[in-house]
Amino acid sequence: MPPARPPGQDRTARVRRVLVGLFFANLAVVVAKLMVGLAAGSLAVLGDALHSAVDALNNVLGFVVIRVAAKAPDADHPYGHGKFETLGALAIVGFMSITCFELVRDAIARLGAGQAPPHLSDVQLAVLVGTLGVNVLVATFETRRGRELESEILLADAAHTRADVFITVGVLIGLLLARRGLWWADPALAVGIALFIVRIAYRIFQRAVPVLVDARAIPDTTIQALAETIGGVKRAYGIRSRDAARTRYAEVTIAVDRNANVAAAHAIADEVEDRLKRDLHLHEVTVHIEPC
Repeated sequence: MPPARPPGQDRTARVRRVLVGLFFANLAVVVAKLMVGLAAGSLAVLGDALHSAVDALNNVLGFVVIRVAAKAPDADHPYGHGKFETLGALAIVGFMSITCFELVRDAIARLGAGQAPPHLSDVQLAVLVGTLGVNVLVATFETRRGRELESEILLADAAHTRADVFITVGVLIGLLLARRGLWWADPALAVGIALFIVRIAYRIFQRAVPVLVDARAIPDTTIQALAETIGGVKRAYGIRSRDAARTRYAEVTIAVDRNANVAAAHAIADEVEDRLKRDLHLHEVTVHIEPC
């Protein structure tokens, strides 16, 4: 069984509190990495700082999007505004793409110029290790809260922060190699970081797009088989389903005995609706009745 879904307004307030706390944590990480990167002249560290800045920007974006997504259904949006949260997750992919482009461009320029490797002090390395610890805590906390609150924006941002963890580990390795005179390690590693960001962005894209384009949520055969186990249902067809930001919809037409009275036919339809909601974890089910 999926976890109980928190009421709309309460959930919105809880997601917003998470985003505010994460914003300040990410902002501190950005400042620390930026100071180290500028002091050491490390492209990889500056790229890592840029990636962390996107995390902070995502928190601001999420704060705005979640307010819109929490609005009740209205005349223009009869199914609610929940997809705005998924749209916000997709916007994160756009920010990550910009990060990759800038990182690769600067890395290629530095590889071509053959610049001297960056030099970090032990204190600066310790600061980077500290930011790594913060990112691990943020990613773990945000993933857990995103699952509890069924928040697409939190889960997308958590994936972005997890990328930050691996990027920072890679940066530290590259800096240690640079200390040994391998000047190309820093820009080469920046290209590797960009490729890793692309992978994370693609995974967010894969999760967000099916919701936005109303992809099928459950195989038709699964809904059909379950509906046809209900007494009085001769056949189930005309089946559709979709995900809509924490809400799953399904539609099915059932054929019943043409001699059944209206009350009996509706009782069968109600049973089909209840069974589909309970067994397939659907939130809204529309059942059409046709005589057979």
